[in-house]
Amino acid sequence: MHTTKKKKSIFINIAFVVTLVGILLFLFSAPEITTPQLPRNDDHNRLFAMDKKVAEKLCVECHTPEEVYETHKDITASTNRCLFCHRRD
Repeated sequence: MHTTKKKKSIFINIAFVVTLVGILLFLFSAPEITTPQLPRNDDHNRLFAMDKKVAEKLCVECHTPEEVYETHKDITASTNRCLFCHRRD
């Protein structure tokens, strides 16, 4: 009876180690960060101290088709989630 419990315990430990190694390999093979970073300049510095949702509401002050800086071609007024794609840190 002890032999089957011991074999089962060894099998569970091996499965646990294989799972951990698989998870680590998956995490280490993650792609590099490609998300553009929010510029650290006078125009954007105030956004770093704010909550993301509050800061995103201020993006449309400058980033509209009519204003100085255009938004990306795939962005519409309804998808106003600038900091979803642009990193602050």
